[in-house]
Amino acid sequence: DYYQPEAYIPVTDTYIEKTAAINDEIDMLRHSATRSLFERRDVIVVASISCIYGLGIPSEYLKAAIPFRVGTEIDQRQLLRDLASVQYARNDVELGRGRFRVKGDVLEICPAYEDRIVRVEFFGDEVDAIRYVDPVTGGILQSLDTLNIYPARHFVTPDERLEEACLEIEEELRGQLGRLEQEGKLLEAQRIEQRTRYDLELLREVGYCNGVENYSRFLAGRNAGEPPECLIDYFPEDWLLVVDESHVTVPQIRGMYNGDQARKRVLIEHGFRLPSAADNRPLKAEEFWTKVNQCIFVSATPGDWEMEISEDRIVEQVIRPTGVIDPEIFVRPTEGQVDDLLGEIKDRVNRQERVLITTLTKRMAEDLTEYLQERGIQVRYLHSEINSIQRIEILQDLRDQKFDVLVGVNLLREGLDLPEVSLVAILDADKEGFLRAERSLIQTIGRAARHVRGQAILYADNLTKSMAKAIDETDRRRGIQLAYNRMHGITPKPIVKKSSNAILAFLDISRRLNADQLEDVYQQANDLPLEQIPELISQLETQMKEAAKKLEFEEAAKYRDRIKHLRDKLLGKEN
Repeated sequence: DYYQPEAYIPVTDTYIEKTAAINDEIDMLRHSATRSLFERRDVIVVASISCIYGLGIPSEYLKAAIPFRVGTEIDQRQLLRDLASVQYARNDVELGRGRFRVKGDVLEICPAYEDRIVRVEFFGDEVDAIRYVDPVTGGILQSLDTLNIYPARHFVTPDERLEEACLEIEEELRGQLGRLEQEGKLLEAQRIEQRTRYDLELLREVGYCNGVENYSRFLAGRNAGEPPECLIDYFPEDWLLVVDESHVTVPQIRGMYNGDQARKRVLIEHGFRLPSAADNRPLKAEEFWTKVNQCIFVSATPGDWEMEISEDRIVEQVIRPTGVIDPEIFVRPTEGQVDDLLGEIKDRVNRQERVLITTLTKRMAEDLTEYLQERGIQVRYLHSEINSIQRIEILQDLRDQKFDVLVGVNLLREGLDLPEVSLVAILDADKEGFLRAERSLIQTIGRAARHVRGQAILYADNLTKSMAKAIDETDRRRGIQLAYNRMHGITPKPIVKKSSNAILAFLDISRRLNADQLEDVYQQANDLPLEQIPELISQLETQMKEAAKKLEFEEAAKYRDRIKHLRDKLLGKEN
């Protein structure tokens, strides 16, 4: 949910400790993804750019898995020690993810990657039965012959490697202390010694400490400068990478390493971390691409590097099934641009269509919004100071015609699907820069490409190279689309996309709802698109577990029945 990396600001002598709020559901899905990659071939993992950070050692993670097989004998005392060594905690009162409990000859484990309980029944030291059990009702969900329990954390280090790592950390500490003292940095020397010795004591006693990832080079047995193993290393050799909006994502891969190293360098110089902490890092761009065997770049405006590396293996998807063509582009002078735009807006509003306007700054967006409101236009603005959930709500309100015009800066580009928008207006289109570069202009113009009467107006006094290229590319696509429509007798049809309260309900349930709010959302379940039902199920499961903890079993049973109904709906079993 939240992550603040460790940092130090020398100017103000401010140390910012690493803080993180881990979303339990997302953490479970991360563990589920890596487990699936080991056990299945039909796996799709959707990841952010953070997938290039270290994520344990796949071979050690797999080696640390604890196997169970019906009929085999297991030393139960050793088994409990093994579970503790892979970061499972014993709790005989309350089970949760990453915990286990023992009652007589029954061992119950709540894996880090499951919302079900694994029950292993013993007859002496022999495994008598392995079952998945419902965490609330205790009912048996599935019986198994074999099962692997994977570690509760991705960072797993064998005991022998842990002691070797501690010795190597001590050796580096001695060297760093000598260097700092030689430079007269006595405060920094005292700081790094105190922090490192405390971490070493924790590592030796419990095998873990806060910030353990900063010692990952030693724990993994890597040499200085070697790349860490990350999510990509969990995939088989024939895996496929799909890079969405590659013109944005590919540069991020290049930038992650430099930003991380700049922050670490300051921490090391001021005695907060050992030099080896620099090897707890994201992959460099060249390291990342050596791990990729096959890749698909997806973008309406691919970058030069993607085009170059793809050579002649480029597929253009220019034709739309609806026959809708790219917007017609007009260039108009900036003098009187706001009054001209006001007339265009009124024309669209009369036809119950929507308008997007992009400005160069947040201040301009707010001022233009205020100006249009004073003239009776239903308008709102969108910029980076508005949080993600509010942005989605604003876009949904635009579709629902709660207002007609949306003014933005840099957020009205990739990924917006707004079929009701028939006009995109770009103010100061001739001001060269990031926001008015060729790719930015094409992406912004494309927001009107869902409407049969889509148009884009570029207000400019000069025709810049970026404008010319964007206009030429859009006209090229229009030519292909028009020729195809004529050849096949296709008449462009408007995209009709149902806009109901279902999406707003989903927005609501993406936050934590109370029981009454959840009841209201459940009553709208029939209007929810299938892809939004899992979020509702997740919140109902949370309420069900809380009710069970309070011994309100009738309430828990009500939630259970509703979850079953929604799962049946997902599986298409509902009549």
